[in-house]
Amino acid sequence: MYKIVVSVLLLLTIAAHGQKKNEAFIRLSMPSKENNAARAAKQYVSGATCVSCKLTINKKEVKVLPTGAFATAIELQPGSNIINLESKGPGGTVATKKLVYQYTIPKPDTVKDFRFASVRMIPEGNQVVAPGDRIRFIVKALPGCKLVANGNVQLYEMPVTADNPVPGIYQGEYQVKETDSFSRSTIPIVMTGPDNQTLVQHTSNHLTMLSGLPSDIVITKGRLAYLLFGLGEDRLGGSKMGYIDSLIPLRVTGKAGNLFRVQLSKYRSAWIPDDVVEFLPKGSFAPTSLSSSWRVYGDSAFDYVQVAFSSRLPYQSQQLSDPSRLVVDVYGATNNTNWITQLENTKEIKSVHYEQLEDEVFRIVIQLKHRQHWGHQIYYQGNRLVIKVRRQPARLELRDLRIAIDPGHGGGNAGTYGPTGSSEKELALAVALKLRQSLRLQGAKTIMTRVSETFVDNKERILMYRDSLPDLLISLHFNSSGNPVDVKGTSTYYRHPGFRKLSLDIYRRMLELDLAEFGNIGSFNFMLNSPTEYPNALVEILFLSNPEDEMLILDEKFQQQVADKIVAGIRDFLEACSKDNGEQ
Repeated sequence: MYKIVVSVLLLLTIAAHGQKKNEAFIRLSMPSKENNAARAAKQYVSGATCVSCKLTINKKEVKVLPTGAFATAIELQPGSNIINLESKGPGGTVATKKLVYQYTIPKPDTVKDFRFASVRMIPEGNQVVAPGDRIRFIVKALPGCKLVANGNVQLYEMPVTADNPVPGIYQGEYQVKETDSFSRSTIPIVMTGPDNQTLVQHTSNHLTMLSGLPSDIVITKGRLAYLLFGLGEDRLGGSKMGYIDSLIPLRVTGKAGNLFRVQLSKYRSAWIPDDVVEFLPKGSFAPTSLSSSWRVYGDSAFDYVQVAFSSRLPYQSQQLSDPSRLVVDVYGATNNTNWITQLENTKEIKSVHYEQLEDEVFRIVIQLKHRQHWGHQIYYQGNRLVIKVRRQPARLELRDLRIAIDPGHGGGNAGTYGPTGSSEKELALAVALKLRQSLRLQGAKTIMTRVSETFVDNKERILMYRDSLPDLLISLHFNSSGNPVDVKGTSTYYRHPGFRKLSLDIYRRMLELDLAEFGNIGSFNFMLNSPTEYPNALVEILFLSNPEDEMLILDEKFQQQVADKIVAGIRDFLEACSKDNGEQ
């Protein structure tokens, strides 16, 4: 019955495609609406029509690929631009579509009347502040006025420069004082005009003094608490220092939006999301500890470094090369280690030592025997810090390894779309299933995040692989660009330097498919690149937004070629590792 249903669906699909082959239609993927405001002269139009149709845009013929996809650039003139698309099928059918672009050349926008155009307080968001914190104000208003923030902070009108092309930009800074008593307080900005008229605008966000919090000590909770370097933000989120264990107390020194600022050491702060911490009672101590005895040993599967402390402390790890070593900085720690017990049953740890970098920054250095990092995990057993070091596998053959395959997106998270309507989630799964089959034919064991069109949250993916601990992880995605004409090609990504070679070997094999080179990209802040427990690589196979790239990946034979090249890249990686005799 299942085969009959599949056959009927296949026939219906073929019939539908046969009908579209001759009947004219136009389906746009870019732009997504008929009326558009443009701030740049060059715009892009992409989408699909019938595979046998002739397409024109403002009577100029546009190339239609065998998939029916097309993409082209158009040049706008200032003002209103009407773009007429016409598709003619071989049977005489015609489809049309009209686009309207209102192109406005960006000009310096000077405020002409007595008003505030914008008021910004930096850092942005509601803030918890402490004495000594600096609050910056940037205001756009009528030029030639006098502006004062919080009653006594003068804002100065900035000179016109290339970076500041219009007059009427005012800036100033306020340093929080011991005597301040902000409590969800917005800050008034008073503007006085040339004829002494006044206008008041309050900041949209408010300030609260640190003393107004339930406590100045929080403790981490859950399995995915992490520290951030700063308040930077992009589509991947802020840059992470790394994940840390639960039940680690941290001293809060401020807050911006949903991020607490925490003091790691005398000269080092970090930020942590408020949903992965909770307050400890007032009177709780900030985390500090002397280091005590060490134990370095191995069991049947891993090597370990254990360092005793009297309290759980925050930490940060780095993978370094030439020579290969693992560096862990423990914040709040002061050296009092007088011996390090090292057993001879370690197989990956070559040596260990420590440094007191500065007050309350204690560095643990673990030198590895092999050049390739195979992963590490840091956690606490009570107050004892454990650094679990993964060994290089004894046999570096695919048949002896377990490889995780992560098809990106899924379910309600479709990812990006191609001009013909192809979806990232479906194509990523199609390649992933072929990759699984290719690896299995080589004898490898495989784990997959998903094998059907289901949604799996990235946090669930990380925990799944933290628990199952594969030897390698390959995450599959497709890229997208706002320029569907010129931007195309393949790329790979890694986060940690010790895992770079895996992504590079796969990238070099992918280029054998005559794909455009988009790069092997490091320090990539994607969640599936963040784990330190196993080597991992993200493969952005192609730009699905590019019609030619999309046409390639819609071919199942090409999907198989991609899978085979990824396998070849993994084999290259393993072969290079097998030549390392562990004598750096």
